[in-house]
Amino acid sequence: MRAQPRPGVLLVALAAFTAGAVPAATADAASRHTPRVPHTAVLDGARLQQTKIRLDRGDPQLQRVVGALTARADKWLNQGPWTVVDKPRPAPGGDVHDYLSQAPYWWPSKAPTQDNPWGCPYVQRDGERNPEVDSGTDRQDVEKTFDSAYDLSLAWYYTGDERYAEKAGQVLRTWFLDPATRMNPHLNHAQFIPCKYDGRAIGIIDFSQSYTSVSDAIALLETGAPGWSARDRTAMAKWNTDFRDWLKNSDFGKQEAAATNNHGTFYDMQLATLAYATGDKDLARRTVLDSRTRRIAPQIAADGSQPQELTRTRSWHYSTFDLVAYTRLAAIGRHVGVNLWAYRGPEGQSLFKAVDYLLPAATGAAAWPHPELEFHRFAATDVVHAAADAGDRQAQRAVPLLQEPPGGDLWALRPAAEQLDSIAG
Repeated sequence: MRAQPRPGVLLVALAAFTAGAVPAATADAASRHTPRVPHTAVLDGARLQQTKIRLDRGDPQLQRVVGALTARADKWLNQGPWTVVDKPRPAPGGDVHDYLSQAPYWWPSKAPTQDNPWGCPYVQRDGERNPEVDSGTDRQDVEKTFDSAYDLSLAWYYTGDERYAEKAGQVLRTWFLDPATRMNPHLNHAQFIPCKYDGRAIGIIDFSQSYTSVSDAIALLETGAPGWSARDRTAMAKWNTDFRDWLKNSDFGKQEAAATNNHGTFYDMQLATLAYATGDKDLARRTVLDSRTRRIAPQIAADGSQPQELTRTRSWHYSTFDLVAYTRLAAIGRHVGVNLWAYRGPEGQSLFKAVDYLLPAATGAAAWPHPELEFHRFAATDVVHAAADAGDRQAQRAVPLLQEPPGGDLWALRPAAEQLDSIAG
């Protein structure tokens, strides 16, 4: 991916001029930008480098996809940075540096009064998102932090445009590192329920569902991005180590590790990512290996369905969502010598079967036969791509029939599954 663009520079400039995909300034930056293979946890760094080489040589298809990526990155340049200290009130512990989010599917059962300002008690309405969770907490800001850091770092890697790297560095330093604005490395107050819980173990998924993108964004910046210093790298490694240890040793972490649905899968994915990123490859390998009998065998049925996810009112969303974690966990396994795609449970359970179970609905060949409040066919696009890349022939045949997600199909540039139908914000 990162070849010195000699003759390819002219092709990059020509493709940018004719297709309008990449500005000339960006193409000029690309000619000077030769980053190393990134030490990514989920993304395949060597594959990213090869993609960069093709891009620098003027691959027209990649030029079009880079146009979609830079359009996303451009929108972040004038936003943020965000910080946990900006919320109107601190977390229940009183420290403004503590992350705070509210349980999304819990609603007040009474009209607020002076004596009962929250309208307590709160009651659960599964799949129905309470809009008040987006005000007064850090939930939306952390998603913007994660998404912007990922988009900007990828855009810098592929274009060499320093604006993207500098903005990504600013976003990450503000949220994680600057003493005045940094987040404490724990999730003790995630998904609190007013008048009920100051925080819950299941709030860990606020981070686990997308923090792997931050880990990979940092790895991209560490290939030589301007504005990301050795001091930043050291401080971020310390934050990640502290967060990894909290995740592994806290009561909340242990509870989430014991979950038997998507929460457990995402916990494993996050722990393995943090372990790999902080140099504990033994923990990363052990986590991926254990997921075969702790996750795939009990959580995926012989026909490929995911019974715990099918009970939800958003069964399509949660079936694809869980597979985001599985496919990312399999990607981490590749770095530590574990082929999670090859595992077969005692009844034939496998990741391939789980993806294949989605294919009729993912390709539009059949309706999804389970409860779903808001069906989005494109939600399966990335996980089908992942299975196809891993050698699933049914998935390979399905790829041309997939629905393009909003904002374009970016798989060619960042081949790691994302939750494409986010209901977080």
